[in-house]
Amino acid sequence: MIPLVSPVSGLPLRPEGPNVLTDGAERWPILDGIPYLRTGRAELVAAALARIDAGESDGALALLLADADDWWDGPAPDPADLRRLVAGRDALSLRDAMTLLAYDRVGDYFAHRWSDPTFLAGLALIDAHWREPASAFELACGIGHFLRELGAAGVRVAGGDVVFSKLWLARHWVAGPEADLVCFDARSPWPLTGRGYDLVLCQDAFYFLEPKSVILGRLRALAAGQLAIGHVHNSQAANHSAGHGVSLDELARLFPEARVYDDAELTRAAGEGRAPVAATPAGLRHADAFALVEGARGPARSADGPLCRPRPPLRRNPLYRPAPDGAGASIGWPSDRYRAEYEALATYPARTGLPEWPQTWTVEQARRRELVSLPERW
Repeated sequence: MIPLVSPVSGLPLRPEGPNVLTDGAERWPILDGIPYLRTGRAELVAAALARIDAGESDGALALLLADADDWWDGPAPDPADLRRLVAGRDALSLRDAMTLLAYDRVGDYFAHRWSDPTFLAGLALIDAHWREPASAFELACGIGHFLRELGAAGVRVAGGDVVFSKLWLARHWVAGPEADLVCFDARSPWPLTGRGYDLVLCQDAFYFLEPKSVILGRLRALAAGQLAIGHVHNSQAANHSAGHGVSLDELARLFPEARVYDDAELTRAAGEGRAPVAATPAGLRHADAFALVEGARGPARSADGPLCRPRPPLRRNPLYRPAPDGAGASIGWPSDRYRAEYEALATYPARTGLPEWPQTWTVEQARRRELVSLPERW
C-alpha cells in the first residue's frame, strides 16, 4: 500500500489490524485493501468501524458500497442486493455486480467503455506521448479502465476516486489486486504524499472537479513526469453530462504550457493508428471537449503504442447484436442517451461479419474497436 496520511490531521496512517488505519487518534476503515478516507462521512465511517470491531467486515463493506457521489440522482442499492454482491464477489460478472449496485445508466457506460470514443481519446493522448512510465496515478479512476491498460503495459498503477464501490469493482473485476486504490474526496486535503509518479492522469472527470486550480496544483505536485488530462468539456459547446466545463480562455489560463488537442481528433487518431495533430486555439473554439498533456517531449507519436495496440484475446464488441436475418451483427445501443453521445464519433462500423470469438482478425478491426479485450468476468 502506498504511504498515506489522514485527510483530517495530516498525520501518517498505519495499520491497526487488517481492516483499520489509524494516525494514533482517528481511525479509518480499509476493506479489500481499499482505504476509505472520504471526509464529510463521519457517521458512515463510525458505522463501518463499529461493524469491523464486531468482526463483521462484510457488513462494513456493504455499508461503504452504498455510498455515492454528490452528482448521483438515481436510487440507492437495495441492502439485500448488496449482501448478495458481497457474498458472490468471486463468481458474479462485472455487469451483474453493477446491476446489484443500482448503477443504472452509469453501468451502461462502464460496461462498454472499452470502445467508447472518450476512452480511445484518452488512450491515444497517453500513447502519443509515451515515455515508458514505471508508475502512474489516476485521479477519478472509476472502475479502473485506464489502470487495467496501464498495468498490462507493465506500469505500477495507483488510483483514487470518491466512490468506494467503483474502486471495489476495479479491485475485483478490472484493475486487479496489484493496483493501489484509495477512496478520498479531491475537494478535501489529499491523503497522498510525495512526488514521484512518472505519469499522472485524470480522464473524463476534470470537468466535475472543483476548485479546479487547487486540484490541478495537487495533481502537478504528484507528477515527476507527465500530466495528462483528457475529455475536459468545453463550456461553450453542448455536451451530454453534468459538471463544470471549461472555456477556451480558462483552458489557456489553467494550462499555459500544455500541448492541447481536440478530443475528437484523438479518437480519430486511435481508430486510424496515426499520430494526433495538436490544436491551435482557433481550432478548439468549437470543440466539444479538450485534452492536454504537460511534459510532452518532441512530436506526437502514432496512436499505436502499448495502450492502443490490440491485446488478445479479442472478442467481438458486445455492442454488436446478431442480426435477425442471421447475416452478421449490428450495433444495439444500450440506451438512447448512449447513442446520442457516442454514435457520431464511434470508430466501429454499424455492422460486422465477425463471429463473437474470431479465430483470425486484422489490426484495423481491433484498432477501430470492432473487437475488444474485456476483463475475464466482464
